[in-house]
Amino acid sequence: MGNNECIAMLLAGGQGSRLKDLTKNNAKPGVMFGGKYRIIDFSLSNCFHSDIYTVGVLTQYKPLLLNRYIGNGSAWALDKLGQGVSILPPYMDTKGGNWYLGTADAIYQNLEFIDMYDPEYVLILSGDHIYKMDYSLMLCYAKEKDADLAIAVMEVDWNDASRFGITNVDEDMKIVEFEEKPENPKNNMASMGIYIFKWSILREALLKDAGNDNSDHDFGKNVIPMLLNEGKNIYSYLFEGYWRDVGTIDSYYKANMDLLEENSEFDLFSSEMRVYSNNETWRPHYMGEGADVNNSLICDGCTIEGYVKNSVISYNVTIGSNSIVKDSIIFNNAVIEEGAVIEKAIIGENMRIVKGSRIGSLDSDEITVIA
Repeated sequence: MGNNECIAMLLAGGQGSRLKDLTKNNAKPGVMFGGKYRIIDFSLSNCFHSDIYTVGVLTQYKPLLLNRYIGNGSAWALDKLGQGVSILPPYMDTKGGNWYLGTADAIYQNLEFIDMYDPEYVLILSGDHIYKMDYSLMLCYAKEKDADLAIAVMEVDWNDASRFGITNVDEDMKIVEFEEKPENPKNNMASMGIYIFKWSILREALLKDAGNDNSDHDFGKNVIPMLLNEGKNIYSYLFEGYWRDVGTIDSYYKANMDLLEENSEFDLFSSEMRVYSNNETWRPHYMGEGADVNNSLICDGCTIEGYVKNSVISYNVTIGSNSIVKDSIIFNNAVIEEGAVIEKAIIGENMRIVKGSRIGSLDSDEITVIA
């Protein structure tokens, strides 16, 4: 089945309840980002650039939009013969079936899929992070260290460290202790939720974990500590680029606003590690005589008659005359009628903001979400 030394398993079934109404009818990886993308585009594009062409996408919550969007993976050139993208929802067999109970259980329920390719390594990814990363470099590192497991880590703000799994390492970057969301972290080197396992090691660990009724069937809480206790070779792989977990409204909003900074850490315009998407093709955007647009991303199909500043405007959005949009994110197919004012807000797909409405405020500490 082609060169499948390493295949990827992309966890994309999260509900993302902290994103509130943005995920009411859509899984978190399917949420719009940066105007023309969906969050899952970044992990799928990374796989293509890393020469990893076999990707299992594990869906669960509200999967319809995501399944249609991914299709056969051709938008990311992941439709090669004998490889490609496979959608992997929970399913029933002769032994019964369950929803995915945790990150490790999701992979466990797809042992047959991985066995079909018989890879040497398995890359575990999350479908709800914004970043560019060449996984092939991490794979080379895992081989060099003869690691049973390599965990991608990055330095985070000390105030945020307790939200992550923290890796404590020796001078060779070998992990000697793994703390899942510790109250008092010993360092600020946080797991990014990106793992490369030797398949033989992971398979055995998943079988053990599945037989443990006291387990949460989670990589951070259960599988990684178990492998450490068994003395397996586990190493941290240091990543120094831009990476954001956009699991909350605040973090999601901030990551979008990062794109508008003059010297943004995350450059969507760079040809290096280009991000691909499967969005529809629309007519060119149109700026009317009264339009005034500053420091904003405007996608195809938009009709702008009003004032737009520091905002991300997705495709096929209409912004009426004398309307004002500031420091906001407008999803596709939204209509902002004449005279409406939108400040520090997120307006969801297909929404209509009626004439003269006022949504949000630049003076507010909260981000208004209408979806």
